Amino acid sequence: MDDQNAISRLKQGDLNGLEILVNRYQARAVHSAYLIVFDRYLAEDIVQNAFVKVAERIHQFDDERPFAPWFFRIVINDALKCAKKQKRNVSLENQMDEHSLQLAKWLSEPNPQPEQWVEEMEIRENILKAIQSLPSGQRSVIVMRYYLEMSLTEMSTKTERPLSTIKWWMRDALNRLRSSISTAQGEQE
Repeated sequence: MDDQNAISRLKQGDLNGLEILVNRYQARAVHSAYLIVFDRYLAEDIVQNAFVKVAERIHQFDDERPFAPWFFRIVINDALKCAKKQKRNVSLENQMDEHSLQLAKWLSEPNPQPEQWVEEMEIRENILKAIQSLPSGQRSVIVMRYYLEMSLTEMSTKTERPLSTIKWWMRDALNRLRSSISTAQGEQE
């Protein structure tokens, strides 16, 4: 069943429509929220609340537009609000928690060679640490651009920020990531 049919069912009060949307978007939404707040349980709560909002506000949804951007806007905005509440900027010196290591393991290939697996695990760990070191606004544009594949204009619209701010956040975030990753790789060699 496609999104439009699921939304139509949900608008008619049939919660099976919501179940279809949950099954389709939950994993990506949790990953997106996690990459902003870096707390698995908080990310799951954010996504759960986002689906509740979808059910409550489905009549506000414009059927002429795709569902995913509307939904992910809710997830990203809520994750940003939580990140601001936490006022959390994690330094590179912090150890990765068990959940981050599990995420890094999950992101790796299913059947890599042992040397390749270790190398890829180190790269993913360095990338996650570098992303964690970014301010929440910059983490959100990285997630929207490279995980949700949004354009700069779409990000500007969704975050209700000027395009110049989005471009600055993206440029600064990429520079910080390059610097952090190259520093981490230099330390490992």
